Amino acid sequence: MPDKRLSKLIATNGSRALSALELLGLALIALATVIAGSQEVAKMVALREVTLADLLLLFIYLEVLTMVGIYLESGALPVRMPLYIAMVALARHLILDMKELKGWDIISTSVAILVISVAVLVVRYGHVRFPYESSKGVDAGD
Repeated sequence: MPDKRLSKLIATNGSRALSALELLGLALIALATVIAGSQEVAKMVALREVTLADLLLLFIYLEVLTMVGIYLESGALPVRMPLYIAMVALARHLILDMKELKGWDIISTSVAILVISVAVLVVRYGHVRFPYESSKGVDAGD
């Protein structure tokens, strides 16, 4: 009997500790994202200029915050969110470095965006066609 109680106590406390670390990590990610976004806005104000690259970077920050929010609400990380972030990051890379990129670099980056887009479609199709038991009738965002 003592082994079962000890085991249950360790499992309960371990789970609480992991949950606390998870929340701390999410808070740090959210705080760092807000700080980075604020710094980017401050740069735009100081330069009195907003570029497409700036907007795409702010969009990435917004997606990260949305991902943190969804994770806090549902306890699950939607697979599509990091894929969206990756697509925007690659598009931003193409926009910023277009002059320095060689033809094959542009093609390979574009193909990478296309592959990620197909992955999003596959994930979305799988979610609609084969929903999890707990999410039937509810769009969990995955």
